Amino acid sequence: MDTLATLQANLLSPITLAFALGIVARLAQSEISLPKDLYTSLSIYLLFALGIKGGVELTHASAADIFWPVCATLVLGCLTPVTTYLGMRHAGGFSVADSAAVAAHYGSVSAVTFIAAQQFCLQANLPLEGYLPTLLTLMESPGIHIALAMGAIGTLITPVPAVVAVGSGTAAFGYGNATVFAPDAIRQLRSVLHEILTGRTMVLLVGGMLVGYLMGDVGYKQVQPFFEGGFKGALTLFILEMGLTAGARLGDLRKVGPFLVAFGILVPIVHGMLGVVLGHWAGLSVGGCTVLAAMAASASYIAAPPAVRMTLPEANPTYYLTLALAITFPFNLVLGIPLYERFATYVAGL
Repeated sequence: MDTLATLQANLLSPITLAFALGIVARLAQSEISLPKDLYTSLSIYLLFALGIKGGVELTHASAADIFWPVCATLVLGCLTPVTTYLGMRHAGGFSVADSAAVAAHYGSVSAVTFIAAQQFCLQANLPLEGYLPTLLTLMESPGIHIALAMGAIGTLITPVPAVVAVGSGTAAFGYGNATVFAPDAIRQLRSVLHEILTGRTMVLLVGGMLVGYLMGDVGYKQVQPFFEGGFKGALTLFILEMGLTAGARLGDLRKVGPFLVAFGILVPIVHGMLGVVLGHWAGLSVGGCTVLAAMAASASYIAAPPAVRMTLPEANPTYYLTLALAITFPFNLVLGIPLYERFATYVAGL
């Protein structure tokens, strides 16, 4: 499939059209909205189905099959928050807290973008490795921890008072160069770790994979009609809600400025290309490289926000939420995923 045909097929896919409808409906100030309980139910269904399917497929893979892809995924999980932080801090001149908050979102992964990339590859008849959900789970957490650790080093450090002798019987207090961690730093980091590991995304993905791995093909056949038959429909409805949410944040684009708009497009491209290169090095197929690239290029808006709010409350949510939801997610959904597939095909020499 050539580039134009690939882009056209993606633009006319149910996922992209549903997302566009959500944005248009919100801009038109329509009253349409998914009930909160339905939105929660859809997210639980999609994540659990993804985990179960990945666990079943994991029974077919050997340790040798997944070793290098796991290494590539962990490298991406460590690199993406660092490059994002450095870009925000030094190129954009943002504060430590804001830079770390954005890095936490881009260091983690959007499960919805992952699913959209999977569906794109399936529609394009590109074979996919069955253990890709395992890679999704591995990338979910490290990036958040690395980004928040960088933020903690910058914001959870307090200067130590130093006593400077002035004269006989008198002294002046100043602040020296020595620093110590703020008293509540360790407690906050522990709370963040607990929040991430027990959050909905991690529990459903890891738990679903364990359930799928233990049940195997025989057990999965009993629930396969439910978890596969309605998956695409549930995803389309969920994406409609994501369009509504993104549409509601479009007005914030005026607040974040041209730098962040460009940042929300260029950084995913860089991360996506890096994902393709590392995926190819790890032996993934064109489809696998495309999905890994989409994972590296995505920005989390489920697991990352609560962790950031807990650890970096001074970070501006207009920056990190608008970047993740109103810029990077739509870009990846419409243009990014086809771009990564084209690059993966080029790198593979096909």
